[in-house]
Amino acid sequence: MDPSRRTFIKESAIAAAAIGVAPAVKAAGANGKLVVGQIGCGNRSKTLVPALNTLKNVEIAYVCDPDADRAAAAAKLAGGAKVVGDLRKVLDDKSVDAVLVATPDHWHAPAALLAMEAGKHVYLEKPCSHTLREGRLLIEAAQRHKRVIQHGTQARSSQAFQSVVQMLGEGIIGDVLVAKAWNIQRRKPIGYGQPSDPPSQLDYETWIGPAEMCPYQSNRLHYNWHWWHDFGCGGIGNDGIHHVDYARWGLGMKGLPTRISANGGKYFFEDDQQFPDTQQVAFEYSDGDKKRMLVYEQRLWAVTYPYNVDSGAEFYGTEGEMFVTNRGKFHILGRRRKKIVRKLPDDIKPSVPVHQQNWIDCIRDGSRPNGDIETAHETAAVVHLGNIASRVNRTLNFDPVKEEIIDDAEANALLSGKYRKDGHWATPKYA
Repeated sequence: MDPSRRTFIKESAIAAAAIGVAPAVKAAGANGKLVVGQIGCGNRSKTLVPALNTLKNVEIAYVCDPDADRAAAAAKLAGGAKVVGDLRKVLDDKSVDAVLVATPDHWHAPAALLAMEAGKHVYLEKPCSHTLREGRLLIEAAQRHKRVIQHGTQARSSQAFQSVVQMLGEGIIGDVLVAKAWNIQRRKPIGYGQPSDPPSQLDYETWIGPAEMCPYQSNRLHYNWHWWHDFGCGGIGNDGIHHVDYARWGLGMKGLPTRISANGGKYFFEDDQQFPDTQQVAFEYSDGDKKRMLVYEQRLWAVTYPYNVDSGAEFYGTEGEMFVTNRGKFHILGRRRKKIVRKLPDDIKPSVPVHQQNWIDCIRDGSRPNGDIETAHETAAVVHLGNIASRVNRTLNFDPVKEEIIDDAEANALLSGKYRKDGHWATPKYA
């Protein structure tokens, strides 16, 4: 093992010790069976459930979704797991060690917080939170309950991406000053919907959960929730977050940004979508005199893609540049665009089963997962701050210690969520 790799592992171990990792689950010892529940059975579960089924000594005991048809389909993928519509039935079962949360975004933090209170470990789909405040609540709960949270940004468990970040840190393109993540693809319009009665197989009350109640409308559900403020986080929180995550990782700046500026809006779509289809956000990070920039660029109407892929990240250093994408492409250019050849240890396309296995290993041995909740919060914060800057259409100055937007009450109010005025059993405490 080379010295830089040993340093990488040593720093990870020190970080794990610093936060107080979870004790290993007794039932999930070296050869014990880990019992899990799948919460949320939409599109993402079609990948998560079969992947989990490939792992040894793991049993999917429950699938849970307020849409009975989706839950039934997931149960078939899981090999006959018990179907429930209320996640509390999963959490009340003491035989369940852990849950995978793949709900709409507005349920991510509430479900994870309840799961940790019930003593369950959590694999939490991205973004980990629907608001920046929820991310802090997740960190505090993980520390309080000593539970393992793995964020669904699977590039973190890829040896290829770990190698990329190591190369950047060792100066292969000099000092990296700017990283740019982008999400450029043609999305479909969602049209203009009208309130109607929900379909018979859907428990709409449970689907809404702690969010503010609104009438059922068909173009709000089943993937289209991504484009509504009350339920999703837009394009940057959907596909964009993966590329933001490894761009931020490679940039090498810890913590949260200090300055955020954004431009964009709905330039193309004429429909009910509330998030921008065109968005460009710049995030400035400061560490003493050291400053770095992260840029996110989005065009959800484009039909031509850079490098012939719909998304990726570019790193700009004082001695060259690097391009990498989880779609399987990678290159490095030095001065005068001279190609630099480096071999990666494995495929640049991240693996969901590998990321899940890392989570399970950490549950069993009490170590820190690759996509830990502190890292998840720092990445999700980029999503939330970028969206807030886009909504208020002005530059934000942010205090990364207090996690507050400075001298802007309107923007600062958007750091916390709006929950049901009449209360709901899943509303996060201290929200």
